[in-house]
Amino acid sequence: MIALAIIKNGSLYVYDEKNRQLFTRPASGLTLLGFTASNVSVASKTTAYIYDEKGRQISSRPL
Repeated sequence: MIALAIIKNGSLYVYDEKNRQLFTRPASGLTLLGFTASNVSVASKTTAYIYDEKGRQISSRPL
């Protein structure tokens, strides 16, 4: 379950409720749109991406 998602130093870091890192992804040029308990949304200037709690991309769409 996702409890925190942040972009820091060009990477996306995602943590669970016990502050354990679930995954990290390169995020240079991305903006964090938000997160829920099950997914994280980020966006570039042209595309939005959604990742699940294991770091797998589950969706993308043009902005």
